[in-house]
Amino acid sequence: MTIYITYETMKSEFARILANLGFSERKADLCSEIFAVNSLDGIYSHGVNRFPTFITYIKNGYVKPEAEPGLIKSLGSLEQWNGNLGPGPLNGLFATERAMELALKSGIGMVAIGNTNHWMRGGTYGWKAARKGFAFIGWTNTEANMPAWGAKDFRIGNNPLVFAVPFGKEAIVLDFAMSQFSYGKLEKYQLDGKSTPYPGGFNKDGKLTSVPGEIISTRRALPIGYWKGSGLSLMLDIMASVVAGGLSTYEISKQGAEYSLSQVFIAISLENLANRERIEAALNDIIKNFKESDPAEPGIEIRFPGENVVNTREENRKNGIPVNNGIWETILAL
Repeated sequence: MTIYITYETMKSEFARILANLGFSERKADLCSEIFAVNSLDGIYSHGVNRFPTFITYIKNGYVKPEAEPGLIKSLGSLEQWNGNLGPGPLNGLFATERAMELALKSGIGMVAIGNTNHWMRGGTYGWKAARKGFAFIGWTNTEANMPAWGAKDFRIGNNPLVFAVPFGKEAIVLDFAMSQFSYGKLEKYQLDGKSTPYPGGFNKDGKLTSVPGEIISTRRALPIGYWKGSGLSLMLDIMASVVAGGLSTYEISKQGAEYSLSQVFIAISLENLANRERIEAALNDIIKNFKESDPAEPGIEIRFPGENVVNTREENRKNGIPVNNGIWETILAL
């Protein structure tokens, strides 16, 4: 039931729907571009597949189409902002651009934003910063959707974390949740009728499972690195909510829906570093050595984070973006 949609058609449909829901032409264009590019890059779980949920949040009043971020306090290279429940992807773009502006002045720029919404694909902001010559670190908290290590009930979020650096004409971008698989990825596996390649959480009997529907049902996703991922999730939540002055995972979860999140965006200007002239060569050496790894099995390609995105983007440009027919029909009817 897979159909193929061109990038231009997808973006146009997204923009049409957003305009009908109160987005200005500029904001509808920007937001539709983010969702379409995520899909083009193969991140369907936070692109076309997530778009209907985004629309539901708008209709429920959790996302305010025309809200703008407001400055709370400026502390030199660190700023605190209120997202005013604006669209998460647009607030994320704003925070990334502002962090880069601060970094150009001080070497490093940090924007902490509370009362914002789901940023969709965190890698969006890493790619944007890295393509402009900045190193980037960013993370968000979420509602509670994962148990602490050793617990049965879910009290922590899978709090995605992003690292990015420029690399040639593209970037090295690591974008990952604190759960073995994000819920968007689990939903994609379920939609495709597939199991996860590795156990991704626990079923109702407390056993590790690779059946995505069982994990979604119990909300017992497996933390990456077991206790390490659990601890990192907790610290990311603490750092985001404290520095942004926003809600924590515990407070977000009491609302009954995932909105008013806390996020951090850090940009580091590489242009004026003392070792600027050696950075490109150093990165080339690191990646060359990395890719010379001896594969554990014949035919396996050792790929750095973000490498596959470029290939997927080219394929989807040529052949169209693969979309579940049911999801596309849902989108057309919005």
